[in-house]
Amino acid sequence: MNWPKSDMKSWCSSHESLRVIGVLLLGQLVSLFTALMSLNSSLIAKQGVDAPLTQSMFAYASLALIYGSILIYRHQKPLVSWYWYLLLALADVHGTYLITQAYQYTTITSITLLYCCTIPWSIILTWFFLGTRYSLWQLSGAALCVLGLSVILFSDTGSSGGGSKHILGDVLVILATLFYGISNVGVEFCAKKKDRVEVLCMIGVFGFLITIVEASVTELKTLESVKWSSDNVFCFVGFVVSSFMFYTTTPFVLKLGGATMFNLSSLTTNIWAVVFQVFIYNGKVSWLYFLSFAIIVVGLIIYSTIGKGSLLVSVTTDEKENTKYQLLIDESTASASDSSYD
Repeated sequence: MNWPKSDMKSWCSSHESLRVIGVLLLGQLVSLFTALMSLNSSLIAKQGVDAPLTQSMFAYASLALIYGSILIYRHQKPLVSWYWYLLLALADVHGTYLITQAYQYTTITSITLLYCCTIPWSIILTWFFLGTRYSLWQLSGAALCVLGLSVILFSDTGSSGGGSKHILGDVLVILATLFYGISNVGVEFCAKKKDRVEVLCMIGVFGFLITIVEASVTELKTLESVKWSSDNVFCFVGFVVSSFMFYTTTPFVLKLGGATMFNLSSLTTNIWAVVFQVFIYNGKVSWLYFLSFAIIVVGLIIYSTIGKGSLLVSVTTDEKENTKYQLLIDESTASASDSSYD
């Protein structure tokens, strides 16, 4: 049966629209889980517990146990060499460490807004390592988002509440976003080319090993001095559950939309941050936060509607670009033939 070209075009357009809506909805789930992680980290910090590596250790352990069990049930051989996952886990662990450490110094609103720095990092990394190309309009929109971030730095310079050393906290968040950008781009490639269950399992395994070693060196005395209570335990459990759900949904967004789309979608986390700041902490939000958010939204509109290309296309598929990953693909070819894909 031959469909008219107009009907085929209409069907493809409708199918693509549904796919975009699906990615956006998944992105909002990621935003919600990110906000819940931020809330629990902030509550843990307010209770005087400074153990970000320990928080992450339990989150990675949950990934290793759940997704490791799935791989064992499949009898699946590794599709990617272990040291690539080690590098991804190192970036993810230290990104999480820095951003949770930042809660000791600055506010939850500043942290979630400065998290937007992951966007320019993702653009830079996908440009050089995944071969993604962006139009001048898209780059202008991203630059406008960065301009919005500078407003937060200006606001925190003169801020007197919500943290002891605002600028230090802001710098820690920006460094964390660089590590997250590296992790997101790496997970994007592995999720698209390989198996997302294996990605989650191996990040969990190596993340757990890294955090347990580092925590035993840097946080052992801190944990011994903590007066554990039901509130502390509840916040730790909340962080682990929200982290597990965050890591579970992230590969879907990265696979369907790419690292840049993932970080653009997560910007709505700021809305949740403002809600938490007002209703949970009974705090007041500076008008500069709203100005910053407005500038970022305008930048996103320019990026997503005026710029050329679909946000869903974040990795080029031509043979020239794929040769950049030939080493990674060749290393896993032998085991891939005996394994299943999602």
